[in-house]
Amino acid sequence: MAAIVTKTLFMASRTFLCFNHGKLLLPFTTTKIAPSKRPIKSFGFSSVSYSLNTPQPTVERKSQMGGTGTPNVVKILEERGLLESITNENPRSVCSGQTAAPLKVYCGFDPTAESLHLGNLLGLIVLSWFQRCGHKAVALIGGATGRIGDPSGKSQERPELDLNTLERNIVGIMEIINKILGKNANLGSEENSNFMILNNHDWWKEVRLLDFLKQVGRYARVGSMMSKESVKKRLESEQGMSYTEFTYQLLQGYDFLYLFKNEGVNVQIGGSDQWGNITAGTELIRKILQAEGAYGLTFPLLLKSDGTKFGKSEDGAIWLSPSMLSPYKFYQYFFSVPDADVVRFLRILTFLDMEEINELEIAMKKPGYVPNTAQRRLAEEITRFVHGEDGLNEALKATEALRPGSETKLDWKTIEGIAEDVPSCSLPYTEVLNLSIVDLSISSGLLESKSAACRLLKQGGVYLNNKRVDTESKRIEAEDIVDGKVLLLSAGKKNKVVVRIS
Repeated sequence: MAAIVTKTLFMASRTFLCFNHGKLLLPFTTTKIAPSKRPIKSFGFSSVSYSLNTPQPTVERKSQMGGTGTPNVVKILEERGLLESITNENPRSVCSGQTAAPLKVYCGFDPTAESLHLGNLLGLIVLSWFQRCGHKAVALIGGATGRIGDPSGKSQERPELDLNTLERNIVGIMEIINKILGKNANLGSEENSNFMILNNHDWWKEVRLLDFLKQVGRYARVGSMMSKESVKKRLESEQGMSYTEFTYQLLQGYDFLYLFKNEGVNVQIGGSDQWGNITAGTELIRKILQAEGAYGLTFPLLLKSDGTKFGKSEDGAIWLSPSMLSPYKFYQYFFSVPDADVVRFLRILTFLDMEEINELEIAMKKPGYVPNTAQRRLAEEITRFVHGEDGLNEALKATEALRPGSETKLDWKTIEGIAEDVPSCSLPYTEVLNLSIVDLSISSGLLESKSAACRLLKQGGVYLNNKRVDTESKRIEAEDIVDGKVLLLSAGKKNKVVVRIS
């Protein structure tokens, strides 16, 4: 068993004095999350710190990292369909050089919820590709910009978050990012770590409006800002756009300038809807710092083959936090993607070698292909990436336990583990004991009528604790109640209900 290394995060604060002649005059403090041996247990809004167990980096299974020398990350992203636009070709040539210094790449995440969701996943995947190719990743939490709200892709202004909610969201998102990017991190000193997490509130909290307008605002051209696609759509809509949201691109643009100057970050990545915000940053760097070497790169939004957004389910967003969406349900979501989408998702959402993905694509077209083989591979890889090996094992165990006809022996803990993911009800022991399977199917809400229950029973589609019920005369016995606490009823493969015995 691989050793587990405990990695404690701490806040290392540094103050930067910006100089005159077109540069900002205000001192700023940045807060960095980095490996340390000193545990810190308390946290505040603008400087969040916590202790997490981060697994030691593991050897990748078959992946696109073969060959000698440093892999060209831009080429890899392009081959896998993860490159939409790039501000110029310099990053491609830099990544081709064997002696060039590693790039430092950042992606922003606004804390609009307690967890990141599927729409944020591509940002983490692209950051991970940069890490795996020898570059450094920076995740920027929008503790300041999250108060404003990015108008990109939004039809109306976001509701304002109170400070307690914002702080809770920041902590939750930091935990997810640390868990995912920490798998590729070089454990040890801060200087050797290949990822860090910053909060832009740490520099924005000191900025005064008049100073910002004087030192930054005068470089922003209103015509250029209004020509951005995200702004034009909102201006033409019935809701319009507030001045607050209009300034968002300038705030994000300055984030890039700040990170470029103070942290050596030279690449910003984001979804295709972030192109305007990203180029606002490269423009500010050229005008204010009069410097070159800042690049932007966007990846496509996660869409289904029919062009609709991929990331919403009937119950809402597909969250990355296990407390908001169980690893089982996360796994099932990817296991259920249609054949038309699965190969593309294998390319953009996993780190499998392209040769293996191409083999799966060929196999899907051959006679004898076992349905959902490619989906199973996709679900396993992406669940492992987000939830780790333990989360994947939990999802696989629950999947097997919920399969009608499964030989897996059910226990109370296994059924309770999936109770949040399927409908459930509570019934008194005295009412359940000796109750017919037909009546139980109705009282539990599994089926709507006796006729429906009888019809499904005759078709062999009713299961009690994963065992098919063959007769309408079946009544619930004491030994049917798993550990004296629960029952699992199934109508076909998908409709299930957990009956808790009170």
